[in-house]
Amino acid sequence: MTPRHPLRPRLDEGVAALGLVLSEGQMRQLLAYLDLLGKWNKVYNLTAVRDPAEMLTHHVLDSLAVVAPLCRYTQGTAVKLLDVGAGGGLPGVVIAICCPEIAVTCVDAVAKKVAFIQQIAASLGLPNLRGLHARVESVADRFDVVTSRAFASLGDFTAWSAQALAADGVWLAMKGRHPQEEIAALPPSIEMFHVEHLDVPGLDAERCLIWMRPRLANSVAPN
Repeated sequence: MTPRHPLRPRLDEGVAALGLVLSEGQMRQLLAYLDLLGKWNKVYNLTAVRDPAEMLTHHVLDSLAVVAPLCRYTQGTAVKLLDVGAGGGLPGVVIAICCPEIAVTCVDAVAKKVAFIQQIAASLGLPNLRGLHARVESVADRFDVVTSRAFASLGDFTAWSAQALAADGVWLAMKGRHPQEEIAALPPSIEMFHVEHLDVPGLDAERCLIWMRPRLANSVAPN
């Protein structure tokens, strides 16, 4: 009998608190990803967080918090998602595990981080996950959702990834405290249409999602 993962109870509690329903296979994939992140981190320095329990809270549960809002938006349809500056695969890998209908591409300019993503896709059997070694400005594909987590200012994030966004696509930026100044600094061509507060189980810190899209040419920017 396979021994129970020591962090499984905390993952169970976190998933329940977030209102998610995941299969046993998905739960095991999340824990396997956590283990691989810790293993590769010793050599590749993927994250400053070293403790597995902290990795679970600060990375896995933090990324899981975006799954329900994303699924409400996609309504279970097959969409293409680009995770910009993916690093160790957050939130891209977590989204790929929880949402098999979403084709996730994790782009990063650091080759070793992309190698880790590719290893995760192979090890966990995730055909909907791929790593792309490139600068986001050079990505030629178009994506329905372009997301980032602690990557850059909202202005830089949208400017650098604009050519990768599908005509009717949205940007989804994971942020800590409400970035009022960054929102105010967005150009008139970008519309911020929703800010969503997130409660991450076990994490005593502010988190929010910033939803943005290109502003229609005939629409008027708010005062």
